[in-house]
Amino acid sequence: MDDNNFIRFDWAAKRMLRDKANFGVFEGLITVLLNEPVHIIEILESESNQIKGDSTYGCVVLRAANNKGDEVIVEVQTIRELYYLWNLVANCFQPFPTHISLGDKYDKVRKVYSISILYFDLGQGADYLYHGQTSLVGVHTKDTLKINTRDKGIIKIKTPEEIFPEYFIIRVNEFNKVAKTPLEEWLDYLKSGHIKPDTTAPGLQEAREKLQYMKMDKAERKAYDRHIDNIMVQNDVLDTAKMEGRAEGRAEGRADEKREMAQKMKAKGMEAGLISDITGLDITEIEKL
Repeated sequence: MDDNNFIRFDWAAKRMLRDKANFGVFEGLITVLLNEPVHIIEILESESNQIKGDSTYGCVVLRAANNKGDEVIVEVQTIRELYYLWNLVANCFQPFPTHISLGDKYDKVRKVYSISILYFDLGQGADYLYHGQTSLVGVHTKDTLKINTRDKGIIKIKTPEEIFPEYFIIRVNEFNKVAKTPLEEWLDYLKSGHIKPDTTAPGLQEAREKLQYMKMDKAERKAYDRHIDNIMVQNDVLDTAKMEGRAEGRAEGRADEKREMAQKMKAKGMEAGLISDITGLDITEIEKL
């Protein structure tokens, strides 16, 4: 079977993986990132969970449990938004008040994990996976604040990072390695759609079985092909914007060099007209230097 026949994860996350029968794929990704087995209990209904047409944005909010029975909320989003960090903060805190039943205590849910799979260039950074937690450090004493919590009738001390949301940012385009570990195999699938026939990475064997292009019906394949076309168009737009930005940067750099040269000429007493002839700058601009 050709690896290229597997459906992209961003599409599957919006459509196919919301079926309980396909939860194993989501569970595999979360398990690899959290480094502990996770079982999905349900998909939570929320505004952020809605499918936005053929958009390349998708967000799924899940209620899950680890092997100890502790419940967690996991938000998985595939995204191509420049201002996604603001969206990330807004969405990550949404599940708590929305999905705690009236009268329940907030400690019923142990943790919120936010997993962002980015298919665009976020900025500077050499790694393909970034992980962040919130800690509260004394401004003067530099000690880390610890919080008293009641768990099963017993007072326990926890740090803020054990309670506050935890973020994973996967920069798909930055992955350029031969996949050897389960995490690397997942990145290979997220970027290229490749899944090894003998993979043992959690969730990827399920993906091989259930995320095959040829298993979709004609209407699904048509919608999927349109999704891929939209991504290609968006990539072209982004690449063009980058090239234009670099060209503008080079043009601005040359203009700065001309102004710097004109300043030196002017300091040496050269006439504005001659400076204009040499640099190409307008006389009025030269007189303002």
